[in-house]
This record gives sequence, structure tokens and C-alpha cells, in this order.
Amino acid sequence: MASSGVTSGTDNSDIAIFGAGSWGTALAVQFARAGHRVSLWGRSANQLRQMDTERCNSRYLPGIRFPDNLHPAPDLRQVASGHQDLLICVPSHSFREILSAIRPHLQGGARIAWATKGFEHDSGRLPHEVVREVLGKTIPVAVLSGPTFASEVGAGLPTAMTIAANEPGFAAELAVRLSGLNFRAYTSDDMIGVEVGGAVKNVLAIAAGISDGLGFGANTRIALITRGLLEMTRLGAALGAQPATFTGLSGMGDLVLSCTDDQSRNRRLGLMIAAGKSPAEAAAAIGQVVEGTFAAVSVKTVATRLGLEMPICEQVWQVLHNRQLPKDAVMALMARSLKPETDVELRKLFARTAGTLPID
Repeated sequence: MASSGVTSGTDNSDIAIFGAGSWGTALAVQFARAGHRVSLWGRSANQLRQMDTERCNSRYLPGIRFPDNLHPAPDLRQVASGHQDLLICVPSHSFREILSAIRPHLQGGARIAWATKGFEHDSGRLPHEVVREVLGKTIPVAVLSGPTFASEVGAGLPTAMTIAANEPGFAAELAVRLSGLNFRAYTSDDMIGVEVGGAVKNVLAIAAGISDGLGFGANTRIALITRGLLEMTRLGAALGAQPATFTGLSGMGDLVLSCTDDQSRNRRLGLMIAAGKSPAEAAAAIGQVVEGTFAAVSVKTVATRLGLEMPICEQVWQVLHNRQLPKDAVMALMARSLKPETDVELRKLFARTAGTLPID
């Protein structure tokens, strides 16, 4: 088996990635392709050994060969202590667990980034809030999000995404290290907006899949996307996000991608539910985590706490967790009282959050 890729010294161009699923592997390939030494950790030592032998992730990203500077590394303690920069790419329900596991091993000056999308299931907290609780408020942090499918990133197809951080220099440095002829990263200081967009779009993609699966057509799909974007922006503004973020890659971009392409697991879940499968049967058929099933609960919880109307997300929750029939959910949306398209309450929220500062 090849070397673990973890050295006793720390090279600031090195990066450790936690999560050897499709997305973690794709980002590991991209960082390595851009010339950086990458250690890729996953839960299964056997899977990592197979990946190192085959030089690809045949389970989650088949056909994409690893660059020589990408090293599967099974020792979490060694990986966490051997790098300044760590990128977490696990599902939202495992996010806190991974943070707690790496915390005792972090070196001084460590910086944490994540590509995890979604609120924490039990608490409704955004990822940056979980990081603060587990690792404290002083550590530099960043979130990566945007309209990206792992298979296309792994294949080297042209892609763009957003990196938001609490320190502009950290976002800019990650953007430079990740970018290349096939990949372009933009920077932002709106971590809340980027995180909210990544969570809510998964719920809305399930709605789009249900709609298309029921044969409701392009008119319905674009109405869902447009009104869904309003719901996403409404929630983000209430939490302190910058409105412009939701017109960008991590907002509208990720939403349109997930609602319109069958590579989206969330959209496929909706299609299967419309075809008559239960949510549990559909998730089992997909065989990977479908983040929207968790996000639907969290979004409903947070929206209720804030007193916000999010009718599309509400109906997705009804279908997933309250046995609502898909057609009845659509009828419930169509039967809502008529109102102006301009959201007066949202405009008030924008005015109130116009001076919001970046996360400290």
C-alpha cells in the first residue's frame, strides 16, 4: 500500500479531506489536480486500502483516476494533526461527530473548511454554529458551496463555486488553491447565506422532482424554482444573510442545478415518490444520503421558530414525514390565498439586515 501522505512537518499547500464519498473524493482530486498534496480520510479502512491500490474510488466516483499526490489515509489522528488546513465533506448528520473526533488532534493554527450542506438535524444550527460550539470562536473557518456535481468535478469539466469565510484571506487562499483551467472559485464573506442556500435547495429539489414526476410540466417547475428562491431568501435574510448571495452560485445556481438535473439525489427522490415509492423506499433505492430528507425537518423547525412562511418547504415536509400524498401537497399550494408577488416582509428583513457584518 502506498504512503499515507501525512508528513511530520506541515506544508501550507497540503490539505486533509475528511469524507471519502463522491463529493469528498471529487474535491480531493481537484485539489491534487491543482498541484497540492492531499490526504483523504474515510470511515472504512478497507475502502481506503482498496482506493489506494486501485488509485480511484470505484464505489463513489468510478473511472476517475487519482493523481499521484492524492493519498488515502486511514489514521484520523495522524491526518488531523499533520495538516493546518482541514476540509470536511461528510453528511450534515455526521458533521458534529467528525469535528469532535478531530478536535483533540488539531495543531496550533489549524483552519477548518467544509462542503457539508444542511442544518444540524436535532438543533437546527447551521454548520458554522456547530463549529463554534465544538472548536470555539477563534478558529478560521470557511464553507464551500455552489452548483457542482461530484462526477463532473472529478471528470475535470468546467465548474464554478463559492467559498465564504470569516477571514477574507482564508477564502482567497482556498480559492487560489482549488482553481485551475477547469475550476473557478469565487469568494464571499456571507457564510450564512452560502450555508442557507446549500440547505434549502435540497428541499426544493425534492419538490421539483415530485412535480416533474407527476407530469406537471415546465411551467410548474419554473414556478417552484422561482417561489422556492423566495423562500430560501426569506429564511436567509431572517438569519442575517446578505440578499445578493441568493442570486449567485450558492443560491440560484445551486437551486436550478439541483431542481433540473437527474444527477441530483434530491430530485431523484422526488421523482420516485411521485412514481409511488415511499420516501424510505426511494432513499433505499438511491443508496446514498439524501440531504433533503433531513433538511426538510430542520428548515421547518427553523422557519417555525422565526415565524416565517415557507409553503413549498412545508409541503415537502408533509410528504416526507407526515404521509401527505404528493398530489394533495400540490393542491394545498395551489389553494393558498392570492397575494402580491413582492414580499413586503422580506423587504423589511432586507432593510434590517443591510448592515449585517461578516461572522467573527
